Amino acid sequence: MQKITPFHVAVPVHNLAECRTFYRDVLGCKEGRSAEQWVDFDFFGHQFVIHYKPKSEEDTHTNPVDGKNVPVPHYGVVLPWETFETFSKELIAKGIDFVIEPYIRFKGEPGEQATMFFLDPAGNALEFKAFKDMGQLFAK
Repeated sequence: MQKITPFHVAVPVHNLAECRTFYRDVLGCKEGRSAEQWVDFDFFGHQFVIHYKPKSEEDTHTNPVDGKNVPVPHYGVVLPWETFETFSKELIAKGIDFVIEPYIRFKGEPGEQATMFFLDPAGNALEFKAFKDMGQLFAK
């Protein structure tokens, strides 16, 4: 696999202060630069920015994957297996309300992975996943 370079993503949030606390204190992301309308974070080595946007009344869309309703859109990080296990236990201890609780998806099939989904305070869906064999990341 090639060397991975950090991605940059910006997402809308309707309450900057609440989401700033969530990403910093709940997810443990180090805060970087900020201004009145945005805050950037070190999101597991990636540049992640929350930008203020007035609240939308859009419904969350889902697609079925492995018998679960996966929210679309969503974003997240593929973590090392041990990091995923530790992180998911920390989130459970912090009382995260999961959309899809941590479990093994595609068990015994190509692309077997650990995954979990939850929402930030603005309703943005996050997925964190892990592979015991990173070579399975794009397996068919």
